[in-house]
Amino acid sequence: MSALARYLAFRRTLPPRPPLEHRIVRARGLDFAVYTTPVVPGVPPLLCVNGGLLFDHKLLWPALAPLASSRQLIFYDQRGRGASDTPPGLQASRLEFDAGDIPALRLALGIEQWDVLGHSWGGGIALLAVAQDTRTCPGAVRRLVLVNAVGLTSAWLAPLHEAGVARLQGAERDALAALDVQALNAPQLDAHAAYAQAYFPAWFADAHFARNVNAPRGTSVTGAHVAARLRRDGYDWRETVRDLRVPTLVVHGAADVLPLSEAEGTVQWLSYARLAPIPEAGHNPFWEAPDAFFAAVHTFLVEDAPVS
Repeated sequence: MSALARYLAFRRTLPPRPPLEHRIVRARGLDFAVYTTPVVPGVPPLLCVNGGLLFDHKLLWPALAPLASSRQLIFYDQRGRGASDTPPGLQASRLEFDAGDIPALRLALGIEQWDVLGHSWGGGIALLAVAQDTRTCPGAVRRLVLVNAVGLTSAWLAPLHEAGVARLQGAERDALAALDVQALNAPQLDAHAAYAQAYFPAWFADAHFARNVNAPRGTSVTGAHVAARLRRDGYDWRETVRDLRVPTLVVHGAADVLPLSEAEGTVQWLSYARLAPIPEAGHNPFWEAPDAFFAAVHTFLVEDAPVS
């Protein structure tokens, strides 16, 4: 069965998706757009942090709607994305500011404890945020899920362009190969948005599935500044997260162009992490292998083994 057929079969088993309530939450001097599914009493909510840097919460909604059957889901638009405020001083924008917003949002929402899930670059944001929040407020985060998250250092970035070109064929391959990666060191939104669209089909293990999904168009100038800084300066988060004591599930599509070895390295570095590779899936395992993905995440989130 193809990945697209698996996805369509999985969708047919789902109940109607729950409504998504929108509200504005003030934190760190900015108004954030926050979106929530109905509360599930007695279960910690799950904050879902999208990746992409140029995009808003729609990258994960309604993709993660199946998780709402057992808990409240909380999505938000990161600073300068979607309907959230654009911060002042765009030249200073950095991923660490996005990470710092998450503990502030938890407090602004009046939540004592939640679980956190981050996808792709959102995995990096989530990881840094949880490390920060639990240093000052132990117990604030019960469990962390990293889904095809970026690596703990920026070493994966340099070979990613060639890996994407090798994944594609025909006109898609030519279009990506023609783009100048060095242009992404500058915070020009048009360049970053065009590259993200050209790269989009490479994130899929199944080319047929990729052709049936419309590539989103990035719209965030803030995100372009963050992305350019990460490419120019690189990063190394290993010491920042070394002492993280939150149980962590590292889910990774085994056929992602962002290699599984990055997820393996994260698991080796974090003392309380374990790996859940998802066969036959690329960067979005919730689409290409939904049965395996949602089973792994649900099983992990319902566990209640405390960290000693």
